Amino acid sequence: MRALLGAVCLAALTASACATSPTPAVDARQASRAAPSQATREDLYRALDAYLAALSAHDPAGAPWADHVVNTENNVAMRVGDGLWNTLSALGDYDLRFADAATGQVAVFGSLFERTELERPFTVRLKVEGGRIAEVETLVHRAEDTPSPFPAAIFPEKPAMNETLAAADQTPRLRMVSVADGYFDTLQLNDGQLFTAFDPACTRFENGFETTNNPDQNVTSYMALGCEAQFRLGIYRYDDRVRGRRYPLVDQERGLVLASGFIDHSGQLASVTLTDGGEVSSPFLRPHTLHFLELFKIKDGAIEQVEANFIFVPYGMASPWLEEPLPPLPLCIDSAGGRHPSESIHK
Repeated sequence: MRALLGAVCLAALTASACATSPTPAVDARQASRAAPSQATREDLYRALDAYLAALSAHDPAGAPWADHVVNTENNVAMRVGDGLWNTLSALGDYDLRFADAATGQVAVFGSLFERTELERPFTVRLKVEGGRIAEVETLVHRAEDTPSPFPAAIFPEKPAMNETLAAADQTPRLRMVSVADGYFDTLQLNDGQLFTAFDPACTRFENGFETTNNPDQNVTSYMALGCEAQFRLGIYRYDDRVRGRRYPLVDQERGLVLASGFIDHSGQLASVTLTDGGEVSSPFLRPHTLHFLELFKIKDGAIEQVEANFIFVPYGMASPWLEEPLPPLPLCIDSAGGRHPSESIHK
């Protein structure tokens, strides 16, 4: 696994040797003890601009690279210069950027065009060391290649995401990660219990589509509800586990936490009984996994806004940014092939 998870060589650009160790996960404890960084927000934005300019020009040599670089696209390790570097037509106007000067991390939720007129969402996270890029994590949602229940993406400005908080209104770094992690605890095996706090006006965008407070869509009536109301109904009961969680970037001044991970669906549930007695069909009838990069706006200790980009990946797919075993699901089948309801995930 180390060979797979190791750093990606810039063989075409430099004569540097590849790194041999994987990039460690940034968990809540690491986020709370972030190593001091000499970079400012402006320095990190300059590095991001240089990267995006090089990407737009299809010229990897135009970006400031560290000697060793870890690069992934859609959860697959690859050489810099491959993937989106070859197919990007143009960047769109949407540009929601944020930075963590304490750890040298910078990221953007944006839009792009890739050989079609369809504007699609993407996310890029960079780690910058001494002004040079050491890590690149990219997620592009390609609607033509991935089944999606959502219409074409839209990219409205989001003032709440861009708001800078006064020092007195900022949430401590570790607490911000805890609030975001509680969102995934609420989502996992969603049964109506809340393990985090939501602002009453909380909204969520996924792959460029508003999936809360949106009564005008034709996907499902539950998207007319707010964040908390959806979770209290338990409409995501079929989400068996949210694993591989990482929190590599915390922008405390803006109240933003970037998360990455996977949502696994075992496919056991054909329908879900809601907390109000209603029933909703599960869209996942076979083993299935989503990989996501998700951004949380946290203000006054509560989630005010969520923006996520996600893609479909093979069931149980691991992260090239982590070295950890896949957490087991409870056994549901006996030696004779019979199901044990008492041992089911959804007991």
